[in-house]
Amino acid sequence: MRTISDRNCLLGEGLALIRQQFQLPTAFPPDVEAEAAVVERRPLTGHEDATDVAFVTLDPASSRDLDQAFAVQAAGADMLLHYAIADVAWFVVEGGAMDREAWVRGTSFYLPDGKVPLYPAALGDGAASLLPDGDRPAVIFTVRVDPAGEASLDGARRALIRSRAKLAYETATEEDLPSVFAELTRRIEAAELARGAARVEPPEQEVVETNGCFRLQLRPQSWAEQKNAALSLATNLAVAQVLLRGRTGLFRTMAEPQEWAVRRLRHTAKALGVDWPKTETLESLERRLDPAVPADAAMMQAVRRASQSAGYAPFREGEKPWHAAVAAPYAHATAPLRRLADRYVVEAALAVANGRPIPDSAQAAFGQLPDVMQKADALSGQIARAVIDLAEAVTLKDREGERFAAVVTDIDQRGARIQLSDPPVVARLKVDGLAPGEDLIVRLDRADPANRRVDFSIA
Repeated sequence: MRTISDRNCLLGEGLALIRQQFQLPTAFPPDVEAEAAVVERRPLTGHEDATDVAFVTLDPASSRDLDQAFAVQAAGADMLLHYAIADVAWFVVEGGAMDREAWVRGTSFYLPDGKVPLYPAALGDGAASLLPDGDRPAVIFTVRVDPAGEASLDGARRALIRSRAKLAYETATEEDLPSVFAELTRRIEAAELARGAARVEPPEQEVVETNGCFRLQLRPQSWAEQKNAALSLATNLAVAQVLLRGRTGLFRTMAEPQEWAVRRLRHTAKALGVDWPKTETLESLERRLDPAVPADAAMMQAVRRASQSAGYAPFREGEKPWHAAVAAPYAHATAPLRRLADRYVVEAALAVANGRPIPDSAQAAFGQLPDVMQKADALSGQIARAVIDLAEAVTLKDREGERFAAVVTDIDQRGARIQLSDPPVVARLKVDGLAPGEDLIVRLDRADPANRRVDFSIA
């Protein structure tokens, strides 16, 4: 959609500084790598044999940390989604070196030039990843989806699976997927609309390297990526319901957007030229935004930034965990290679579904994980914000003195928040007497990639 050329290799240098600023580790401690080298050879015993099921994975072409594989079948009027999740708990020893390091990291961190993984490559990109090169241990959640798209958990089991294909978002076609895949995802998406859910999936940043320099561009989600997200959504909803019945678990929570945030978004829409009638709700607007349209894509990014941060909450008697964007109780269970909490949620759901006691390690973890995961999410958000600030400074480099159309979207103690119409840059303006919604012509005074900063004044 929009490409930011990095003619002077400033983006590559800036990304290295971001890694240094946030003290992101460049490697795992020796004892963690040593333990991974041992457990990757652990014999695969105690799992049912499900290698006859035709599982496939669907991920970015370059990914090797494959958390999920799926197979779909019709069951009368219902449909069954067999969703296999990497059995990380089979390899990670509670209290061991990998476990201790995972509690320090909390999550994998993704930057445009590479990731900082939660687990060593021997595990995350190898023995535990659901790659199509042999048998892999997994936890299979069988999710029943009725004609209205409501999802419920039919069963959960540990099993060996054998993925038939590693499909890629960039190249997968409908012919590559199970014949009933389209109907399954249609049902899930219809149920989402009926609940009033409003998941915002703006274009993602990706980096292409050319001759040692980087080019940052925004890429809207492909149809395959959107459909795959529906499978994960249905599984996480079904797992959340099982955990609630078992009076245990860890849930993803998010409050409704606050009124001031919605008012600011209306000013942003005006700046971007996005038509948003006063009588239309934010949820309705989100559903019709098209990520292939640059102004709509920028608006989707603005909605994502304005949404209240999601959090984690353990099960508490008398409280109903709620995720506003999903419009239902929701649990993260489908990415244990990338999120620490998912490993424990999977173990708890597996126990409840089979009428077994919750593992003591999971029950104890649920009280500690919210703080750990919040800290990791906060760091991930800071890194993402730093990358965006860097990209904005790089795209405006050498354009000092130029004038840009902008609109004031908000006023707070730090001054006026402004949104440029083109390029869609968000900045601050320390000028008194401005009002939200006011149109401006601003002049770029400084674009400083080294400090990830852009300064404007009224032209």
